[in-house]
Amino acid sequence: MMSWTEKAIEQLGLIPHPEGGYFKETDRATTTIAAPPSYSQSPQTRNLTTTIFYLLDSRSHKGHFHTNKSPTTHFHHRGRGIYVLIPKDGSGEVIEYEVGQESGRLQWIVTGDYWKASYLPEGEEGCLISEVVAPGFEFDDHEFMSRQELVKLVGEEKAKKYEWLLRKEAQKE
Repeated sequence: MMSWTEKAIEQLGLIPHPEGGYFKETDRATTTIAAPPSYSQSPQTRNLTTTIFYLLDSRSHKGHFHTNKSPTTHFHHRGRGIYVLIPKDGSGEVIEYEVGQESGRLQWIVTGDYWKASYLPEGEEGCLISEVVAPGFEFDDHEFMSRQELVKLVGEEKAKKYEWLLRKEAQKE
């Protein structure tokens, strides 16, 4: 019998995401705006919004540290997940919170002022959410965190606690 996460991957047509987990873009607004000056200028316009389904499951249980220029609004559908945010302001702060029905956090926004990672808590089968990005997502406005950046922002001791959320290539830096 298929698990609910396997069914979701099949029914929603999810594919592996470069950040970890699975996703499918479900909408890319046809209305466009000029790329803000701080964004990559390739392309020179952005769709007003983009929307995806995003799933973590037992086979791909973490989303690696990354940042997007655009704010991302997240909407919880099923399961539980832990989000880890690190402000880019150099405060050394690390913010962790659970999302899902039990925690009551069903919607949250992460701006481009943070590095973000996510993972499944012990024993959780999966976490399914939707994300709306405005201005719309472009990989040119996305960046994975390096170990050097992690250490710079939180110090060596905290970095050791969170380096498992870096992409494998970044863990060796």
